[in-house]
Amino acid sequence: MSVVEVLFLLLGLAALGSALLVVSTKNMVHAALWLVVTLASIAGIYLLLAAEFVAWVQVLIYVGAVVVLLLFALMLTRAPTGPQPDTTVARVLPAAAVAVLVAALLATTVVAGFTGVRLDLDGAVVGSAATTGETIFEKWVLPFEVLSVLLLAALVGAIVLSRLRTDDTEDRGRPREQRDAQEVRR
Repeated sequence: MSVVEVLFLLLGLAALGSALLVVSTKNMVHAALWLVVTLASIAGIYLLLAAEFVAWVQVLIYVGAVVVLLLFALMLTRAPTGPQPDTTVARVLPAAAVAVLVAALLATTVVAGFTGVRLDLDGAVVGSAATTGETIFEKWVLPFEVLSVLLLAALVGAIVLSRLRTDDTEDRGRPREQRDAQEVRR
């Protein structure tokens, strides 16, 4: 085995182990931090496959932006971040069965689709920044922009929902006359 293959194996094991911790930990904040490890390991795999641009996009967008957005959504919506025994214990066996079936399907598909395929990493231009940039800005501009608007709408929705819950909790402790006067001023 070459050094690249050993690094690929180690990064794959790190990604797999941290992904299992993402779905098995009972604390949402810890799950988000394990997600950072998973996504960083996948970025390392992209680097080994000579896809530098994709690796740095993985780090900047997924590790940087998406995980921060996830943590902000947890904080703004005041979702429970601690252990939730009601929602985790009863669904372990069905979730494990579905995970094993999906893993078997993916493994079968990858093995059948890529048997005997070798990448030429010496002359590879597939993952270069120039090739990827041309592809994104010539063919995929509209889906890229639609996705950015969708993420912005999700962030605005989380802020609106958190403000509605804050207003409801503030109104509960006041007499009805004060709540009605507050509504008239709005």
